[in-house]
Amino acid sequence: MHTVRTREARPSRTLGQALSEGTVLLDGGLSNQLEAQGCDLSDALWSAGLLSDEPRQIEAAHGAYARVGAQVLITASYQATFEGFARRGIGRARAAELMAGSVELARRAGAATGRESWVAASVGPYGAMLADGSEYRGRYGMTVRELVRFHRPRVETLAAAEPDVLALETVPDIDEAEALLRAVQELDVPVWLSYSVEGDRTRAGQPLAEAFGLAAGIDQVVAVGVNCCDPADADRAVEVAAAATGKPVVVYPNSGEEWDADGRDWTGRSTFEAGRVRHWRNAGARLVGGCCRVGPSEIEALGARLRTPTA
Repeated sequence: MHTVRTREARPSRTLGQALSEGTVLLDGGLSNQLEAQGCDLSDALWSAGLLSDEPRQIEAAHGAYARVGAQVLITASYQATFEGFARRGIGRARAAELMAGSVELARRAGAATGRESWVAASVGPYGAMLADGSEYRGRYGMTVRELVRFHRPRVETLAAAEPDVLALETVPDIDEAEALLRAVQELDVPVWLSYSVEGDRTRAGQPLAEAFGLAAGIDQVVAVGVNCCDPADADRAVEVAAAATGKPVVVYPNSGEEWDADGRDWTGRSTFEAGRVRHWRNAGARLVGGCCRVGPSEIEALGARLRTPTA
C-alpha cells in the first residue's frame, strides 16, 4: 500500500484547540468492528496484521465510526511494532510503511464524511507486543531506559506520518508512562496519555493521582485519562485526572466485559451506558468514546448525548 498524503483532509483546528472549545467524540473498538466485518484477528498482531493483509477492511472499520459521528479515529497501530512485524517476516522498511499507512487509512475514512476529524496514531504498551495480556499487568521487569529504547523507533515512525496526535494508550504503570513521555518529548506532535486502570489504581497498583500527575507540567500532553477499563472505574478516574493535571480528560472505557488472555475471548456482560457521559463531562472529560467491545451504535448514542445540553 502506498501512502499518499491528503493535505486537503487536514482539520482547520488542532485537537488541542477543539478540546478547549468543547467535548470531542472518539471512536469505539476497532477490533470488534473488524470482527463484525468478518475479519480473523487470531493472529498475534491482532488488528495490525490487517495493515498488511486487508487494509481496506481497516479503512471500512474506521468509516463505520466516522459515519455515526466519531470525530477522532484511532489507528490500527496499537499492536504494530517492528519486533512484532519481524516475527511475521516483515522487514523494518515495510513495517514502517505499514505503520505510516495506518495513519492514512484513518485519514481517508474521516475525510470521506466531509466533516472535521482528527487522526490519533495508537501507541500501545510493551505488553501489547507480547500478545499475552501482560499490558493489563505492567511491570515487565524492564527499566525505563529499556522501555524508551523499545518505544522510540515506532513513535518516530508514526509521528513522521503526520497524525494529529499520538495516543499513548492502555498504559499499565507509571514506569511505562515515563518511558513513553521520554520517547516522544523531541517530536513535534501532541500526545494524550491514557492508563488502563482497575479500581482507583493503575493496573500495576499505583495511585492514579501519582500516575496522572506525571503529565501535569508537560505542554505536549493535550489530554490525560483512561481507556480499556471498566466503565465504573472510569467514572472516578476522570475526576482524579482533572484534579491532578488541570488538563482536558480523555476517557474511553471498554464495554465492561473482561478479557480472558488464556481463552482469548471476552467474558461477562456489557455495562457501557451512554448516559455516563454527563458525569464524565461535568468532571472534566473533553475527549470521550469507547474501547474494546464498544461499537458504532454505542458511539452514535454517546454522540447524541453530547449534542444534548443536559447530557
